Amino acid sequence: MIGINAFFGDKERPFTLSDDMVTELEAKTETGIGVLYQRLLGQAFKLADLAEVIRLGLIGGGTSPEEADRLVSTYARNRPIAEVLPLATAILAARWLGADEVQADG
Repeated sequence: MIGINAFFGDKERPFTLSDDMVTELEAKTETGIGVLYQRLLGQAFKLADLAEVIRLGLIGGGTSPEEADRLVSTYARNRPIAEVLPLATAILAARWLGADEVQADG
């Protein structure tokens, strides 16, 4: 399993970085998935990386693109990085390691 459920905004939501969402993430961040994951783990990420991981994870989990954008604008942008980073990292880790290996703190 490559998806997780995590609390985001006002309830538990599914997040999945499907192959299509990974391709979109790589295009949006102009970075390969491996380098992006390393950037998050090494705390060398760009702020926009966090929002894109969450937004695309929501879409991959079944949220409409419009709703995902609204949720990210409301609950991920202009928030302390310490609130957003654990969720973005957990979404990427689920894709990298499998959801059974990941505990979402987002």
